[in-house]
Amino acid sequence: MPAKNSSSSVTEFILAGLTDQPGLQIPLFFLFLGFYVVTAVGNLGLITLIGLNSHLHIPMYLFLFNLSLIDFSYSTTLTPKMLMSFVSKKNMISYAGCMTQFFFFCFFVFSESFILSAMAYDRYVAICNPLLYMVTMSPQVCLLLLLGVYGMGVLGAVAHLGNIMFMTFCAENLVNHYMCDILPLLELSCNSSYINLLLVFIIVTIGIGVPIVTIFISYGFILSSILHISSTEGRSKAFSTCSSHIIVVSLFFGSGAFMYLKPPSILPLDQGKVSSIFYTAVVPMFNPLIYSLRNKDVKAALRRTFCRKFLND
Repeated sequence: MPAKNSSSSVTEFILAGLTDQPGLQIPLFFLFLGFYVVTAVGNLGLITLIGLNSHLHIPMYLFLFNLSLIDFSYSTTLTPKMLMSFVSKKNMISYAGCMTQFFFFCFFVFSESFILSAMAYDRYVAICNPLLYMVTMSPQVCLLLLLGVYGMGVLGAVAHLGNIMFMTFCAENLVNHYMCDILPLLELSCNSSYINLLLVFIIVTIGIGVPIVTIFISYGFILSSILHISSTEGRSKAFSTCSSHIIVVSLFFGSGAFMYLKPPSILPLDQGKVSSIFYTAVVPMFNPLIYSLRNKDVKAALRRTFCRKFLND
């Protein structure tokens, strides 16, 4: 018998999936399977590359290593169940399974928000205080920042899960989504209230707001510092170090804010379900590609790794 909330009669949910159009199921299955393969290969490849190349064992790449780990884990939490919805008539998930997926989804989303803000702080120190970089970003500081990142991930996930655990699910168990997310579960609950929706808004605002403020402050100082660089080459180099991070930040926070910080009347769940694909499937796939294609150190490390492999063979 599946585990359930003591105040709910529902023991399992049915995930509606992305679409109910029969002709789209198989093409979408292969499309998102392709997305997942690229995500897994890209992120695991970047993790391996950073691990194998000692000259990449610096704070910037430590944070990039963790971003790739979060993206891979994040995608793995959601994609297999999404793929099931394309090939099964009823994509069932137990109450405990739904809450577990929801917890890890929240944990990785919050962790990604804060790892991006830690990366912005790292770029601020590198550009504004280059001579003190290795002292300021010491291993102890990096460890504390990572503890803060994952600590905020746990807090955000627990806060969202606590909000859900106080809800009652009666007879209706069809979740209008391809995953267990807060808004479709709120819609499904028979005792959700304005307070529950307000809590979601507050938690998401903190999870997105605090990192965005940190990023804006960091880039304010970075921009000020870059404008004081006299040489065009120096300015260009400083901008190029930040460009990959700025693209990733824009993709992640832009799509997340569009989904969660708009009232349901403006963005109905059916449209929100489609827009959520962007930050659950597309962003984790693009992150390693953006950092690999736009980063000279990563491209050089990739060439060295392949050269060593072929020479050894």
